[in-house]
Amino acid sequence: MRFKGLDLNLLVALDALMTERNVTAAARSINLSQPAMSAAVARLRSYFRDELFTMAGREFIPTPRAQGLAAAAREALQHIQLSIISWEPFNPARSDRRFRIILSDYVTLVFFERVVERATREAPGVSFDFRPPTDDNEDLLQRGEVDLLILPEIFMSNAHPRTKLFDDVHVCVGCRSNKQLSEPLTFERYMSMGHVVVGFGDTLRLGLEERFLLEYDQKRRIDVVVHGYSMIPPMLSDTDRIGTMPLRLAQHFAQILPLQIVELPLPQHLPFTEAVQWPALHDSDPTSRWLREMLVEEGSRLTSPLAASELLINPGQHGYCPAQL
Repeated sequence: MRFKGLDLNLLVALDALMTERNVTAAARSINLSQPAMSAAVARLRSYFRDELFTMAGREFIPTPRAQGLAAAAREALQHIQLSIISWEPFNPARSDRRFRIILSDYVTLVFFERVVERATREAPGVSFDFRPPTDDNEDLLQRGEVDLLILPEIFMSNAHPRTKLFDDVHVCVGCRSNKQLSEPLTFERYMSMGHVVVGFGDTLRLGLEERFLLEYDQKRRIDVVVHGYSMIPPMLSDTDRIGTMPLRLAQHFAQILPLQIVELPLPQHLPFTEAVQWPALHDSDPTSRWLREMLVEEGSRLTSPLAASELLINPGQHGYCPAQL
């Protein structure tokens, strides 16, 4: 079918090429032979009067024109999928939707387990594909390659809708044998001690505490950089190093590791709001809305994190006060 001279099937080919960045893989993904895909590429180039794609060795490189067309083509196809093809009322019990979600190990451990359990009861055919935060979270969301993004709200753009899930604060953690944490931690001692920090994405962007310290031109001693918050506690065992992490996750690990939790000697203990964001095009998608509503409901059921000022300086048997949980 042609629309103003454009064969609309070519949009499907263009989207596959921009997603796979490989002619053979793109052809396979939309059930075309490689000669048919090559013919589609030739027709795309002719219609748009642009090379669209070039090769540098084995690297598939889209031209600026192709990059500009990619988001529009993906949005058009998603709109057809959501508003024309997926016209039946949503029934969770019959859905086989696979949700692609960017989230941290922190959210997975302290929050999403309960979401998966509930989804299994209400929609046993629904599945999840968890992906770690990257350097191009917003681009993946824009292209529709992920369904949801769950991050601290401060790291989200205003380009897509979002809503709050829950609040948390940061705390300092160390091994229970770390004698430097046996008394209130001063800012000077915090900065001088060896740190285990988490880095996100390919460039290992550091967390909220590093953002605060850089703003005030402060630099701490970083001994180890890990790829997730869950890797911080094991790196502290039997050492004098410390780490900075969300309180909810610290309390989770304090139940299974000799971890002590102390106040973070930074202003307001770096509170943050964890939020969920989705592509604007999915705002009225009933399946996405069903999951988003579930996330908000489960987030509202989380108890407020204990105020950092109430944390024990000398933790008990498990590194925390049982009354805190």
